[in-house]
Amino acid sequence: MTENPDDILTLLPARLKEARRAQGLSLEAVANLSGVSRSMVSQIERGESSPTIATLWNLTRALQVDFAGLLEAGDMQDRIEVLRAVDVPKIENMGQGCRIRILSPPEEAGGHEVYDIRFDPGGALTSQPHTRGAMEQLTVLEGEIEVTSGSAKDHLQAGDTARYAADVGHAIIAPNGAARVFLIVKNA
Repeated sequence: MTENPDDILTLLPARLKEARRAQGLSLEAVANLSGVSRSMVSQIERGESSPTIATLWNLTRALQVDFAGLLEAGDMQDRIEVLRAVDVPKIENMGQGCRIRILSPPEEAGGHEVYDIRFDPGGALTSQPHTRGAMEQLTVLEGEIEVTSGSAKDHLQAGDTARYAADVGHAIIAPNGAARVFLIVKNA
């Protein structure tokens, strides 16, 4: 990491902008993810404003980069992004008797989404149709699952994978006990 405070003030705006662009995020998207206003994000990226520690923390979390990494002299492409289990976002208010963990990055929402879902016995996730052409791919990691897509229905066991239309009403149910699935939602 750089030692000179002037280097930090020079590097920080460019590195934040570089991290945002590498993720394919607009200023508006970063503002929504971080809680920092769009105009403030823009001012920081142009070097017109120095962020507070709290603002910088919110920005680095939204961009999924660590603070020290922003100030490293090395190539931004040579890195592994890690989302620790304790930091994985969760959806608590969807379905019955299921816990949904969001494994895909925030910028993929509405595009290519990845979930780890754990079902209690009898748990269910019933979904309205997604966008036209949307598909889901589900792999059963533990237990048994019943999948419904439109009028089609199938029973899957651990190790089975199903691909089905998600632009019709669809459901995932754990009828006979606890279960866990890995779900990929791909919107057209």
